[in-house]
Amino acid sequence: MKAMPAEVGTERFLEETRELCESHLDDILSPGSSRATVIHEAMRYSVFAGGKRFRPALVRAAGQVFEADEASILDVACGIELIHTYSLIHDDLPCMDDDDLRRGKPTLHKVHGEGIAVLAGDALYALALEVIARSGTLEIVEEVARATGTEGMIGGQAADILLEGKEITAADLEFIHSHKTGSLITACLTSGSRLGNATEHELDLVRTFGSAMGLAFQIVDDVLDETGDSEVLGKTAGADRKRDKNTYPKIHGLEPSRELALELVESAKNELVLPGRDTIILNLLADFVVQRVM
Repeated sequence: MKAMPAEVGTERFLEETRELCESHLDDILSPGSSRATVIHEAMRYSVFAGGKRFRPALVRAAGQVFEADEASILDVACGIELIHTYSLIHDDLPCMDDDDLRRGKPTLHKVHGEGIAVLAGDALYALALEVIARSGTLEIVEEVARATGTEGMIGGQAADILLEGKEITAADLEFIHSHKTGSLITACLTSGSRLGNATEHELDLVRTFGSAMGLAFQIVDDVLDETGDSEVLGKTAGADRKRDKNTYPKIHGLEPSRELALELVESAKNELVLPGRDTIILNLLADFVVQRVM
């Protein structure tokens, strides 16, 4: 039997994860007896607007490497996807990036107004922590909360806003990207690993892998903003340049940015040495990050 091409295996894993997560998210976001009907409609609008569910795939892949329980994997994976969605809702607001398009659809504040968009994002974050806590692993709740707070995603986003339009160093840019994007991606991997039987040494290796992959992911997004089109991206292309945002193509140039993303992914894979563990799917997902700009 011929070996399945790597890209087919990756796409199959992503599609399977997407189907599992969307079914679970549908259960999680059932309105139940709540009277906050509009908020639930707004939450569901953004959560089910599309996307590959890449972050849940990272949780699931790491969980499988370390033999975690599938039910716990799904709770944590879906919880992190809720956090990712909340961050997109808030990023799109007029006071932030002021975007009209997300995943090919009007952004939430364009449909429901700014107030409901803010509340829907807040509600998704609260619900996310509730769902993640079902795993029964306090360390995961702590790590995800840290990855999204001032030491992670929000800290990076704040630096991005404060330094917008200013001359910055390469180190400043790496800080922004590693925190606003890389922190949550790393938390996906460490969370999945913690659900299983990963040792502290293995967690350190996974964390190093995640840091490199997360930075590469945001560099690729920067490149795609320069080279893609709105229809393919599902969001407004060229928006970073119009806002004079600090990006890797702006600081380093387009081709060097591509090369750096490739180098980071190769470095990530080389660092992930886990004897006795099958890390193929994690390496394939790392390759998937950079395949979008190859």
